[in-house]
Amino acid sequence: MIKRKKKIFLIISTVFILLGGIYATTYIPKKIISIEPSKVSKIEIFDGNRGEPLTVIDTKQKEHIISNLNNITFKKEKLSIGYLGYKFRVTIYNDKGKVYKELIINNTEKIRYKGFFYTDKSKSIAFDYINNLFLTMKQ
Repeated sequence: MIKRKKKIFLIISTVFILLGGIYATTYIPKKIISIEPSKVSKIEIFDGNRGEPLTVIDTKQKEHIISNLNNITFKKEKLSIGYLGYKFRVTIYNDKGKVYKELIINNTEKIRYKGFFYTDKSKSIAFDYINNLFLTMKQ
């Protein structure tokens, strides 16, 4: 009876350790965006502060935004559940017109993606570039 309890305890402990290890690997810095700019048909951006949409179809503008995001390795931080508001909600469409990624850009170093905040303090997100696209759209 005692041997059986030890065996069950060992199995349960091993499962929890494995699950904890798998979860911990999700905190390893990773690329969120990894797509060739030429494979992007459009980028839809909604400015949460202005309440204005913008669709980016210009090749140079798409290339600038996608190349920037491709070059950033994000580190997962805390859960973003319960946080309201955002600056830029970004939807990237592939060359077949299907949604490739949806994310929120909060500032020059932080995004929200799949329920978590991600940052890269060593590289800057094209936040100001996107903001300027909205300003030039008004002119």
